[in-house]
Amino acid sequence: MSKRILIADDEPNIVVSLEFLMKREGFDVQVAADGEAALQAIATQVPDLVLLDIMLPKKDGFEVCQQIRANPEWQSLKVVMLTAKGRDTEVSKGLALGADAYMTKPFSTRDLVAQVRQLLGLGAQ
Repeated sequence: MSKRILIADDEPNIVVSLEFLMKREGFDVQVAADGEAALQAIATQVPDLVLLDIMLPKKDGFEVCQQIRANPEWQSLKVVMLTAKGRDTEVSKGLALGADAYMTKPFSTRDLVAQVRQLLGLGAQ
């Protein structure tokens, strides 16, 4: 059974790239363009992993991550924050809120795929 990934990003070019990359790796992909839509998608069907932008409309990625970790039913959900905000304070905040990993844009697609596979327990391909 294929693993499900939710891409929560409001930048169309990033979404298209990530969607292509994750589908090429064999994942089922869902997309949310804002924080509220991401939380609704998770509530409807919990994915295995969320690629979460910090700068999202309605609810930012920090709020989304905090709400994910506050819900006992979503504790196994892996969260990778992807953002242009790479200062130490943002990285620390994201990890403190429960993100499993934090990558800054631009990022290496090879590194991202390796991180996703590792978090999902799939190993290298």
